[in-house]
Amino acid sequence: MPVTAIEHIQLAMPPHREDEARDFYRDVLGIPEIAKPQELAKRGGCWFERGPLKVHLGVEVDFRPARKAHPAFLVGDLASLKRALEARGYRVNSDAALEGYDRIFVDDPFGNRIELMQRR
Repeated sequence: MPVTAIEHIQLAMPPHREDEARDFYRDVLGIPEIAKPQELAKRGGCWFERGPLKVHLGVEVDFRPARKAHPAFLVGDLASLKRALEARGYRVNSDAALEGYDRIFVDDPFGNRIELMQRR
């Protein structure tokens, strides 16, 4: 059977920094947090979901951020999101143009690379 979709993406985070994850993924990127299943909640981390968009952050004790591998999120208003990120102290970077998209990169609070894209 062929793969048909991504069910969710999992990113790693250091222990005990869930509030920083909430600030970035819920409050800035606007992805609502959902409760983790009780059996998984004791491991720490947090889940953010809206419809088919599912971003799960799991605790990794020997954490190292993903610097090259990254999710790319489609956004509706890249300029406003960039301003909101910068207002909260996140450093936003540009990269080479990609046909049909405006895009930026930002590190989440843990140093994981995140790409934000808007269709032109």
